[in-house]
Amino acid sequence: MNLTLFDLDGTLLPIDSDHAFGQFMVDIGWADREQFGQRNEEFFQQYQRGQLDVPAYIDFATSAWRHRPLDEALAGRERFMQDVLRKHIHGSARALVGQHQAAGDWVVMATATNEFVTTPIAAEFGIAHLIAVELERDANGRVTGGIKGVPSLGAGKLLRVQNWLAQQGQMLADFEHVTFYSDSTNDLPLLEQATEPVATNPSPALERIAIERGWRVLRLFE
Repeated sequence: MNLTLFDLDGTLLPIDSDHAFGQFMVDIGWADREQFGQRNEEFFQQYQRGQLDVPAYIDFATSAWRHRPLDEALAGRERFMQDVLRKHIHGSARALVGQHQAAGDWVVMATATNEFVTTPIAAEFGIAHLIAVELERDANGRVTGGIKGVPSLGAGKLLRVQNWLAQQGQMLADFEHVTFYSDSTNDLPLLEQATEPVATNPSPALERIAIERGWRVLRLFE
């Protein structure tokens, strides 16, 4: 039995879906172009440096849509999928996911982007199991701007994967092969636990580490 884990942004997608969704909020007039757009860029730079303040970012990122009626927010998300996201899903990424599914692997998307943005993306790839940043909801089911549980970033992603497996009655050691595809050094805690870590469209920092450690390097979009 094999387990295959995919990061999302920069790995299965050549863009960052979280950042792109924020820009889309500006484009459709749900957020201020100057103030929100600038803050969106600042948070993206934090993430790339491995210094993202996740609670502050989630409060910011959800502020553009969480006060709107749910049906309106969902319609905005579908517009994002149609107008922006789907054009960035390459056949090579679909084929890679399909290869592992056809082999009978447990296939999981594990991402630091929140569940609201990523649920339809996982579905677009046909991935049934999604580990993402979970959004806190109030008694009426409305998103509060807080985070539920541990955010799936850095060591938190490894913990979330371990906890998810425990819910299935499994642990990483139960699998003959654990493959993890990622582009970022943010994912080193989980990459180091995989039997086959794959530096996928890697950042320069991750590529250096992969070469030093003899990890496979995959350039999915070339």
